Amino acid sequence: MSRRRARVSDVHELAGAMPHVTRIEGPKGNAVYQVGGKSFVFFRTPQPDARDPETGEKYPDVVMIWVESERDKLALVQDPDSPFFTTDRFDDHPSVLVRSSRLGEIDTTELAELIQDAWLSRASKRRAEQWLASQS
Repeated sequence: MSRRRARVSDVHELAGAMPHVTRIEGPKGNAVYQVGGKSFVFFRTPQPDARDPETGEKYPDVVMIWVESERDKLALVQDPDSPFFTTDRFDDHPSVLVRSSRLGEIDTTELAELIQDAWLSRASKRRAEQWLASQS
């Protein structure tokens, strides 16, 4: 994948390309990518915890991406200019949120690393080791 600004289609392409992935449809047709029955990328439906601060409207385009640790989460959400955020609902949850409309603020290389790390955080140890060995 060339290094360019990320798009929603890249999230689907990258998540779907990881090994042993199943894409399921959420209750409102939202895509959920799982490995071994565990979600690692989840397109959320509008929720009350993620709202536009000016209008109060629920964000319609939030994607949840799992992370490996609280430290990784903080590294992504602490910068106020970062497109990544969290809400009180996700305190102590190993994930970050990003609006689809802000994906273009990162490039495809960064997105690929995030999705690969999300997959690694949820895959079985054996699958993770096999995938990592295939990458070297």
